[in-house]
Amino acid sequence: MNKITEMLPDLYQGRKPTFRIENEGCQMNSLQTESIAAIMEQIGYEKISSEEADAVIYNTCTVRENANLKIYGHLGHLKSIKKKNPHMKIILFGCMMQEPHVVETIQKKYPFVNLVFGTHNIHKFPELYYRTLTSDSQIIDIWKESDEIIEGMPTSRKYPFKTGVNVMFGCNNFCSYCIVPYVRGREKSREPQAIINEIKALVEDGVTEVMLLGQNVNSYGKTLAEPVSFAQLLTEVEKIEGLKRIRFMTSHPKDLSDELIEAMAKSKKVCHHLHLPLQSGSSRILQKMNRRYDKEKYLGLVEKIRTAIPDISLTTDIIVGFPGETEEDFQETLDVVRKSEYDTAFTFIYSKRTGTPAASMPDQIPEDVVKERFNRLLTLVQENGRKASSRFTGDVKEILVEEESKEKGMLTGRTEHNLLVHFEGTPDLIGQYVQVKLDTCKGFYYFGHIV
Repeated sequence: MNKITEMLPDLYQGRKPTFRIENEGCQMNSLQTESIAAIMEQIGYEKISSEEADAVIYNTCTVRENANLKIYGHLGHLKSIKKKNPHMKIILFGCMMQEPHVVETIQKKYPFVNLVFGTHNIHKFPELYYRTLTSDSQIIDIWKESDEIIEGMPTSRKYPFKTGVNVMFGCNNFCSYCIVPYVRGREKSREPQAIINEIKALVEDGVTEVMLLGQNVNSYGKTLAEPVSFAQLLTEVEKIEGLKRIRFMTSHPKDLSDELIEAMAKSKKVCHHLHLPLQSGSSRILQKMNRRYDKEKYLGLVEKIRTAIPDISLTTDIIVGFPGETEEDFQETLDVVRKSEYDTAFTFIYSKRTGTPAASMPDQIPEDVVKERFNRLLTLVQENGRKASSRFTGDVKEILVEEESKEKGMLTGRTEHNLLVHFEGTPDLIGQYVQVKLDTCKGFYYFGHIV
């Protein structure tokens, strides 16, 4: 990093160079994007929003093939910009780069890309970027796997008062529709003390809310020399003075334990919001998805959670049109939605993902059938969501103020149940906790006033 900083005045003739960075995909990607942004700022670059920057960086996602196509579209646009500014550096990293056919495509069709690296060697970025500044060759550095967990990466947070913290990396589940285990690698849990130390440092730096992140946080700790459960980790994180709120995602239903439900119920800091992906309500389809739970087990978990935490806000993910899904299977999904009373559900039309078992399954569902089912599901989710979310109307809730709303004089924040609330206030309240009466429910958000 020091070598790069020393080079910049000559390289850019005394002016401060600029960079643009764009994130695709999940919250774990967002944390890696923040780390790369922090490194660029530390070596002397200024962050801007224009693609006409001295360095343009994309953290890629590959969950859906459309995400890949989006990156190729960006590269087509950048090609013309780079013709005018041949010294521009173009960097691609993240999940999409872990796919060999993608790297081959970039080598053949996009030779103007300067640097390509993946998900396992982000800590090597300063070294790799130095090589791009001292070479005209395209640099590709992809690690297939790494058992190493690098601690202490810098970060450039979007909010000074809240952030995410990775507790584990990778995934062992191999859902038949998902590419993640192939690009993120096997599960690796961080040592609990390293997580505690990071959160303590964040709290000292002004953070009051953390989101603990992993592809499946419920299986946290299984790879450690001395196994620790996720419930035990939550209990330790709760002891950190100055930390007010703890969130986490994502929870896989097959690993959601009674111990974790009990820990959430007892906690004074863990938010009463749980994201519990369903994907399908049909036990037959769940088996084809390799989810390793069935409809009855899922509904049993929902009942346990609501019994232990009556005011819990439940959200979920649902896929419509998985190969072989019949109308009867779809009705099972609608049944679970009715019974689970989600605050909201993130609904997706099944997208064939090359490289996954589901992509080659027979009985792919016709597009018109999938769209018609999707619309029925969306209608039900919205109706039920409005009803579930409106249960807090008239209550006073503590809100963490996040930012100014688009409407002048209005602020936006969230309840512990992850409901968005808009209310009048001044910018000096951003980052503070205020008591707000929830006056009007607008479906998935509220209007209220400070009390």
